[in-house]
Amino acid sequence: MSDSLSTGGSSSPLVTRDGRRRRALISIAVIVMLVALASGAYLAVVLRYQVTSDDAYVGGNLVQVNAQTAGTVKSIFVNETQTVHVGQPLVQLDGVDAAAALAASEAQLAKSVRNVRGQFAASAQAAAGVSQRSADMRTTEANIAAALAAWKNAQSDLARQIALAQRGFISEQALLNARSTVAVTHAQYDAAVATTAAARAAIGGAREQFANAAAQVANTSLENHPDVAAAAANVRQMFVAAARTMIVAPVNGVVGKRSVQLGQQVSPGAPLMTVVPLSDVWVDANFKETRLENLRIGQPVTLVSDFYGKSVVFHGKVAGLLPATGGAQSLLPAQNASGNWIKIVQRLPVRIALDPAEIAKHPLRVGLSMNVTVDIHATRDAAVSAVTPASETTPVFDGVQQQAEARINQIIAANQGHSP
Repeated sequence: MSDSLSTGGSSSPLVTRDGRRRRALISIAVIVMLVALASGAYLAVVLRYQVTSDDAYVGGNLVQVNAQTAGTVKSIFVNETQTVHVGQPLVQLDGVDAAAALAASEAQLAKSVRNVRGQFAASAQAAAGVSQRSADMRTTEANIAAALAAWKNAQSDLARQIALAQRGFISEQALLNARSTVAVTHAQYDAAVATTAAARAAIGGAREQFANAAAQVANTSLENHPDVAAAAANVRQMFVAAARTMIVAPVNGVVGKRSVQLGQQVSPGAPLMTVVPLSDVWVDANFKETRLENLRIGQPVTLVSDFYGKSVVFHGKVAGLLPATGGAQSLLPAQNASGNWIKIVQRLPVRIALDPAEIAKHPLRVGLSMNVTVDIHATRDAAVSAVTPASETTPVFDGVQQQAEARINQIIAANQGHSP
């Protein structure tokens, strides 16, 4: 009996140990099952409607600032990493030659204005000459009529005198006087005819002179006369060339790589530095083509950057899909038309627009990598066209043109006098 009790007492710990192992295994199985169910539910509810990629990078415009005219670098006002604003001076070139050329062009414009003033005056004088010659012509024609009438009267009087002399009523002296009067009036008529011919020739010359003078200023004014316009265009060109010795920032941004140095001789088009507008950046995410089936323009996107860590989440929207894959845009695209071929899943860049307020609060740098998650709940039947962004423009070059026009008008006004 004591043996049986001792045996029973020794088997009790084994039963307890087996029970604990069974309960532990059941607990582990339940936990695994719950995790699997939770994972399946998360996959079905969340991950199923998400498309992710860590092959994404911040993009932006790298605005290259170039020299627009030749010259020697005199001053550099900014350096790399410095924030600049539109119109802020960046580089100053030596402007002595440009200033001399501008002064010469302004003097030529003033001279052209005065010359054209003389052309208008000559045209007006020639027109007055035509009027004067016309008046002289009318006077000579009146003199011809008077001389002709006097000659005819003298001839009639002579005829009467001859008749009276034949009857002895007048003396020979009276007859001679009558003949003399006819000769004088005839001579006066011939002189009037000659004067009229000279006046006619003079008016022809005056009209030709007026035609030549009028041709120089026909259908024009002093301001738009070809000579003045050509001189003004030269002033405009020289003014712009002088203004371009001061190179300014075309956009707001941060100065990137600077390649210009003091004393450097630069030529038009030489790169000086880059300005990156960090307020206008985007993300290009490269998605596998197998993940693009339900990706549509306008879908919301969340992004995380290693630059700020997971505590900062950026938000954006799918703005568009680039028209070609990275392989198609590479320098040497893959050639699959011959030999053995293995299909390689391609990646298509997707443009993502970011929230400007978030970018202003947490600026991003061009080229930083991003982790992108697209919420594809808003799947549409078909993709729509990307929204066309607003056109880009800079006002920094408009002021130069306006200043040039103001200077040209000032020179013309100072030299036109009372010209038409």
